Amino acid sequence: MSVHNPDIKRVTTHTLQELKSRGEKISALTAYDYSMARVVDAAGVEVILVGDSASNVMAGHETTLPITLDQMIYHAGSVVRAVKRALVVVDLPFGSYQGNSSEALRSAIRIMKESGAHAVKMEGGSEIRESITRILSAGVPVMGHLGLTPQSIYKFGTYAVRAKEETEAQKLIDDALMLQEIGCFATVLEKIPAVLTKQVSEQLVIPTIGIGAGPDADGQILVIHDMLGINKEFKPRFLRRYADLHTAMLEAITHYVDDVKANDFPNESEAY
Repeated sequence: MSVHNPDIKRVTTHTLQELKSRGEKISALTAYDYSMARVVDAAGVEVILVGDSASNVMAGHETTLPITLDQMIYHAGSVVRAVKRALVVVDLPFGSYQGNSSEALRSAIRIMKESGAHAVKMEGGSEIRESITRILSAGVPVMGHLGLTPQSIYKFGTYAVRAKEETEAQKLIDDALMLQEIGCFATVLEKIPAVLTKQVSEQLVIPTIGIGAGPDADGQILVIHDMLGINKEFKPRFLRRYADLHTAMLEAITHYVDDVKANDFPNESEAY
């Protein structure tokens, strides 16, 4: 049974700050469509991320890079129409903000206006400071994302843990403090050592949301298809599967096929 606070009628960036201030963990999950978002929202999750991971789990691409701004807006609008309580954050996709701050602002405004989302998320630190600042200056809330940044996978060449060495760890700390200083309301920390997550989370006033970053982030996020066991190929150490929907769905659909072949569906009571 969920223990979420029923008094919170609508989660805002201010709500997340209050949760961190009183030491209450923040729950976050991805969603990409109306039906799934309705269920996630009803369960009491504080943040729903319309992630560019839709490129992988919805479209079957190997990386997050191919998904377009138009496609992200489509997914985001579907989610927003379902949500009554959670804060809906949308990833700015690869190529929509790294080039220059004017393009970044146009991308963020399109997402906010055309989908009705509540905030955007951007991968990177000092390299994209100008773009983040420009978006924030327009009144658009921004969530940061540090550590393993999947949009830069070809630069890294691997999905291995980031910031294990002192130089990279210090840069991550500096970037996290910079994101806070310029006005981001939270930041995701992906696949970094747990001790570094604890260090960053204690230094920041704004919340940290971890994925593969240990227990000391102020909140946690997983991809919905991974934690429900719909996607069975992805098996990182940090993933806990809360269901095996792949097996349940396969059995149900196989049963349906068998019934149709046997002329057992529809039966007399199911016909008009």
